[in-house]
Amino acid sequence: MANSSNRVIYGAILANIAIAVCKFIAAFFTGSSAMFSEGIHSLVDTGNGFLLLVGIRRSKKPADDIHPFGYGNEVFFWSLVDR
Repeated sequence: MANSSNRVIYGAILANIAIAVCKFIAAFFTGSSAMFSEGIHSLVDTGNGFLLLVGIRRSKKPADDIHPFGYGNEVFFWSLVDR
């Protein structure tokens, strides 16, 4: 299941990059500052995808002395950070 989650996140990252490029191209040709800000918004969404991948990776760490129940809740922290 985690592998399919990662695939979805990678797909979303690629889609957001493609959308950002299209928006920046449109902003360049039209001179629209609103389209430029939308391009930046798509780049931020791409960063959110990377934060989700960090959370998934860190949540798989095994338990240790400091975190006897493991790191499973880290995925929730990193999904909160990207909001």
